[in-house]
Amino acid sequence: MSAALVTPLMDRPGPTVQPPAQRVASTRLAQVRAERGWSQLQVIRSLIALAEHWRWPVASENSLKVQLSRWENGATPSQTYQVLLSAVLRATPVDLGFGRVDRPAAPIPGEDVAALADRLQALETLVIQLTARLGAVAA
Repeated sequence: MSAALVTPLMDRPGPTVQPPAQRVASTRLAQVRAERGWSQLQVIRSLIALAEHWRWPVASENSLKVQLSRWENGATPSQTYQVLLSAVLRATPVDLGFGRVDRPAAPIPGEDVAALADRLQALETLVIQLTARLGAVAA
């Protein structure tokens, strides 16, 4: 190859559109996922693992890939997926951009606050374990 045929990269025009993986996240859901350093695949696999643990039926991995992309571009997931995404990403539905959630001002009569706190701790532990497993799979 002669030196005259080689054009330095700096002399060539760059692409006019940034690749999708490098674009700034446009929704809160996408921003939270990016802040956690998670890929879409990690989120999807976590959703599936948590849903299996809770024995909740969810879409297949391939379907969830499409759905997560839609959700990260502004579509609103169903309440089932809002709960799963919130648990997996350790954020509230409001933090994820799903809108305002009405919460009761006081505990519901008959509600065992200590039992709820125990369940919340168990869920947080499960999310930490799932995160560790995903980190081991990605490595």
